[in-house]
Amino acid sequence: MARSSKRTYDVVVYGATGFTGRLVAEYLAEAYGFDRLKWALAGRNADKLERERASLAKRWPAAAGLPLIIADSFDPESLQVMARSTRVVCTTVGPYAKYGALLVATCAAEGTDYCDLTGETQFIRRMLDDHHATAQRSGARIVHCCGFDSIPSDLGALVFQEHAIAAHGQPADAITLYTWRTKGGASGGTIASMMNVADEARRDPATRKVLFDPYALNPEGQRQGPDGRDLMGPEYDPVIGSWVGPWVMAAINTRVVRRTNALLGYKYGESFKYREVMRFGDGLRGRASATAFSLGLGGFMAGVAAPPVRRLMQRWLPGPGEGPSREAQSAGMFELRLIGTVRGADIRVKVRGEKDPGYGATAIMLGESAVCLAKDRRETLKTKGILTPAAAMGMVLVERLRRAGMTFEVM
Repeated sequence: MARSSKRTYDVVVYGATGFTGRLVAEYLAEAYGFDRLKWALAGRNADKLERERASLAKRWPAAAGLPLIIADSFDPESLQVMARSTRVVCTTVGPYAKYGALLVATCAAEGTDYCDLTGETQFIRRMLDDHHATAQRSGARIVHCCGFDSIPSDLGALVFQEHAIAAHGQPADAITLYTWRTKGGASGGTIASMMNVADEARRDPATRKVLFDPYALNPEGQRQGPDGRDLMGPEYDPVIGSWVGPWVMAAINTRVVRRTNALLGYKYGESFKYREVMRFGDGLRGRASATAFSLGLGGFMAGVAAPPVRRLMQRWLPGPGEGPSREAQSAGMFELRLIGTVRGADIRVKVRGEKDPGYGATAIMLGESAVCLAKDRRETLKTKGILTPAAAMGMVLVERLRRAGMTFEVM
């Protein structure tokens, strides 16, 4: 079906009664109100939606007029009605491998733009294989990974390479992203997604192959390159004079950045190398911290993959819909640095957010992604299909996020 220009809403927030969905709704209310943006709340439970609307109306009385849409992840008709009503579906309903496939299929068929928070490589790969061609034909832009994974990485790499090309006439052939500092609570939704990924990998060798493939999200026929597996243990990095270790989100972020490069016609170069690591400091203390974290992460992943151990872990891990207090979210932050060289010149880009990365900052990133897809069509409608944030929205989204308080700075 070709895209219809007659859409009632700019954005529908699907999953608006969940923890992160509520944060996205609050952000849109605060940043855009109810006149500048035509938006609605959606979910499967009418009573919960009405309670969420009433809660918003206590802070913003105009929210009492927000439309409500009833839709269920497994009800094709309700998803079709929702998709046909709006320019963009902004969904927080995960794990996406469990609840997201039919919605992606519907948006791809209906020519409806879509953004989500998934960090599930195997899910994205299935969506690519099943719906990329359909979305290209309908004109839909399906944009995964519009939260902390993977907007800071994807847009940070874009800002880096745009600067490199402008200042030195060519892109960097290698970039390392360092997780410099983070402060925030564990995401129940992310943990649930990790557990679902572990379940799929245990049952299906093909899923395991996708998860370990550094080019799993590249276009078919372009799934090769110079990068190998992500860092798994401690390593001394002379560039920053610090011990580094594995960064848990590298498994999705690096794949997204590599897909962006391919979608942009290898703007970063066909031999471009990209990796992500976590900084731990110098000396014996830094080495010990990097080693302990590497062992702890390995133990956590092994525990997630083992059902008996996982049941014990679930007693103290946050579940889906759970998250830190508003005070903790406001006190959170993250700072990432991307470093590389071009023609002997050192380039460093800082990406920083001032709220809890998995919740407060993610709500801003997802909300701005949805508004960018809806409102900046003339500036961004260049590619269609299953995209990345940088390939779909590029520097237009960077500027939106800067205005919303995020830092993308060439140091």
